Amino acid sequence: MKKKLKIYLPFASNELKRQLAYKGAFYLFILVSLFGSFINYYLWMAIYGSSENNILGGLTKNEMIIYVFMAYVTSSIVTISISDWVSDDVVKGTVSMNLIKPIDYRASLIVRATGDMIYRFLAPAIFIWIGVEVYKVHWLGMPFTNISYIFFYLLSCIMSFLIYVLFDFCFGMIAFFTTYIFGMLMAKEALLSFLTGQLIPISFFPEIFQNVFQYLPFSSMIYTPVMIYLGKYTGETLCFMLLRQLIWVLFLYILGSLIWKKVTKRLVVLGG
Repeated sequence: MKKKLKIYLPFASNELKRQLAYKGAFYLFILVSLFGSFINYYLWMAIYGSSENNILGGLTKNEMIIYVFMAYVTSSIVTISISDWVSDDVVKGTVSMNLIKPIDYRASLIVRATGDMIYRFLAPAIFIWIGVEVYKVHWLGMPFTNISYIFFYLLSCIMSFLIYVLFDFCFGMIAFFTTYIFGMLMAKEALLSFLTGQLIPISFFPEIFQNVFQYLPFSSMIYTPVMIYLGKYTGETLCFMLLRQLIWVLFLYILGSLIWKKVTKRLVVLGG
């Protein structure tokens, strides 16, 4: 175990250094994303203001405010895209070098993504999270989030991160067949913003769609951690949601292993 840590930890530290080297571009991305969250906030406030009901989709107005910004915090630390890294390796041919190295390619990508996640958590997410709690207490008159909810939220986020990167690894394997997947990446990001509950809570969808989402991994990426943070999942329901996340982690890991074995058999590299 110690030997493996010594091999793979540099992937995480190098990613942290890379993010620090281009922090201007990264913070610009954060600013644009946060701007989108404020647009979403004002949109939902307008919806609640024009509705006669105080509760929509199982969420009060105050809970929706917390949901909007915690969904942003969660997405910023969970949705680390590794499929574009895979595509870049395929285009440049560097994936062949990774195959001859005494490392597991997928593990190196996950560890690298972990470095990115740590940076995003320490740089923007933790400060926005603190801001949400301060706003929640002083302006909304709500109590601080229960420490148990925070613990299970963080635990859920870890599994959400693994679900996302393992799914994204499987998605990135498309690059072995099409090489250039930039358009697919854009379509994936747009689609996942809906399916994960980042833009619209899953509880607002018709019941038939909610039932379908139970059998898909996407709601476990953002919606589940945020609902845990809001205290909507407790007791047996909380255990079930965490267990479902764990099952998706195992399933996507096995699926990724099968796909990886298949694509490496068809890989052809020309030149030295």
